[in-house]
Amino acid sequence: MLFSYNKFHQAAFMNVANEITGGVNVRYSDIETYFSLKKENEKLRAQNARLLNQLRADFAWADSSLILFADTIKVDSIEQYRKFLFLPAEVISNTVSSQTNYLMLHRGSRQGVGINMGVVGPDGVLGTVVQVSNNMCVVMSLLHRQSKIASVLKKSGELGEVSWDGKNPQFVTLTKIPKSVEVKKGDTVVTSQFSDKYPPGQLVGYIEEVASDQSSNTYILKLRTATNFFNVKHAYIVNNLQQAEMEMLEKMIKKDNE
Repeated sequence: MLFSYNKFHQAAFMNVANEITGGVNVRYSDIETYFSLKKENEKLRAQNARLLNQLRADFAWADSSLILFADTIKVDSIEQYRKFLFLPAEVISNTVSSQTNYLMLHRGSRQGVGINMGVVGPDGVLGTVVQVSNNMCVVMSLLHRQSKIASVLKKSGELGEVSWDGKNPQFVTLTKIPKSVEVKKGDTVVTSQFSDKYPPGQLVGYIEEVASDQSSNTYILKLRTATNFFNVKHAYIVNNLQQAEMEMLEKMIKKDNE
């Protein structure tokens, strides 16, 4: 009766009720948002994969500069010339403290994954697929003593090789860069256009220290990895759709030289 017939008490009651209801709704919204994070992450991975698959570097055209085509000849779809295809995957395990570190991804042969495919993350190169099951795969991390990745200085295009010395997970080493090339701290290192695993231009790291190799006329460059391997959650497996044709030609060359 007090709240029904007294406008002052009725207004006070409504204010208190709205405050309590609002607080409950905020908490409910926070809880609902938390449980929907996984679905949102999956959407973001799929969206990023679609964007990566539209990059110009994912396509390769046969050299036709000296061939004339008649107007009546059918023009193939651009999909016939696609070289790299990105497959989104969730990282379900990862190590950084061993001399031989690996990642495990929740995507396998049934989803198009094969051995020797390159793997990148949102920030840069992660490693190479070395084992595949039906729905999962194991990736040799960039932080593995046997990992070797052909890379170039983004500024000059000079080719070198990136490896890990097994010490600090934040740094790798770039070698085989001639001393005649100008390098400095902060320069960017990316994947080479000659790689059969990665599209050109994928980030590898940034030069942190420059040192001379006393046994040769080259540098030993310390790189800070573009990827923070302590916090890797998402990955993209790179499928080279022209790999089979490349391997066929390599086998033909070997056979001819036997």
